[in-house]
Amino acid sequence: MKIAVFGKTLYSSVLSALLAECGHEVFWCDFLKRDVLEHAYTQDEAIKHLLEKQHKSGFLKYCHLNEIEFDIDAYFFSFNPTEEKLGIELLKEIAQRPIIHPKLMVNASTLGLNGTAKFQKFLPSDHWYYLPDIIQEGNAIQSFLQAEQLIVGCDDQESQVKIRELLRPLFPRQQQYLFMPILDAEFTKLSISGMLATRISYINDLAVVAEKLGIDIEFVRQGMAADSRIGGAYLYPGAGFGGENFSHDILTLSDTVSDTGVKSQLLSQVWDINEQQKELLFRKFWNYYHGDLKGKTIAIWGASFKENTSRIQQSPIHTMLKALWAQGVTVKLHDPHALHEIEKIYGHRKDLIYCLDQYEATQNAHALCLITAWKQYKSPNYKKLLKLMAHPLILDGRNVYDPIYIKSQGFAYMGVGR
Repeated sequence: MKIAVFGKTLYSSVLSALLAECGHEVFWCDFLKRDVLEHAYTQDEAIKHLLEKQHKSGFLKYCHLNEIEFDIDAYFFSFNPTEEKLGIELLKEIAQRPIIHPKLMVNASTLGLNGTAKFQKFLPSDHWYYLPDIIQEGNAIQSFLQAEQLIVGCDDQESQVKIRELLRPLFPRQQQYLFMPILDAEFTKLSISGMLATRISYINDLAVVAEKLGIDIEFVRQGMAADSRIGGAYLYPGAGFGGENFSHDILTLSDTVSDTGVKSQLLSQVWDINEQQKELLFRKFWNYYHGDLKGKTIAIWGASFKENTSRIQQSPIHTMLKALWAQGVTVKLHDPHALHEIEKIYGHRKDLIYCLDQYEATQNAHALCLITAWKQYKSPNYKKLLKLMAHPLILDGRNVYDPIYIKSQGFAYMGVGR
């Protein structure tokens, strides 16, 4: 098939690469702006390699809307929550093109409830589907391919064969598809995000209690994960979750529940727990120095909301920076990929020093704070840190270090629920 993909999301890059690899003729289209799409996800080496390979093979083409042919068989739309107006503008443009309807239209955007209906309004004579974004950053390709069942929103049962044929090379068995009405699929997507967020906030809530009782939450977490009814996914205490789409899903679901008049406070509490968790490391830093933080320097490793991405939307780094600056603390920040994103927001200031080397950030620091669990942070040179730091305090926001070993190396250690 000939497929046009619109959007610069991680999902759009994965769909473009995998569909092209299957032999489809894929046009990854830009609209309005002439930005270079192939540089969108350079830090994900697997995606970068596959995109380059398919582009060289000729199955994947980068182009503008006006450069694609009129006989496209399927259109994929993958936009973030802030790009809804851009998507609508695009649909209006497509509606003006002399193409033969009906076409296969797939909404793979993160817009919340009725997002597909908003798009369908501009091209009502086409066959519309909703394909939830199930991509996990840092493991993008495999997280899509390893889905046990692919949720597909489809209001027309007779046209299901078309979406199955489009995705057949990736999901060949009929039982791999879970078809349901579009609105149901959209609510399912939000509900999945809500469940994952609840697990994270629950273990973080337990971590607060465990710490007060002198219990190591890591033992508790392992015990819970060993129970087959629970498992270990999204059951790691830390400094709070983030991410634009994930956070948007939680807020959208919470608002949806409230709008129905249902008296449920669970999701709002999940969100509140997470926002409080983003302040945890600052509170530990404050308590350690008995509130005397003015003039201190702190090294922070990690700014992105999770490892293997440069995105910083809803990341705990924002809460940390604002709290630290309010107390007169200088921040020396390192992240393998996200520094340029931080610079876009906060620019250059005396109390924020961007460091290209992770050890450079620890020079004369009164504490080292780990926010993002990048692999390169997990086995640091402790002897080097002792020489560089003004005071050997480690604030472990992801519980990646062994407290006993850290303390044996001469450091003061504070984790989450430990």
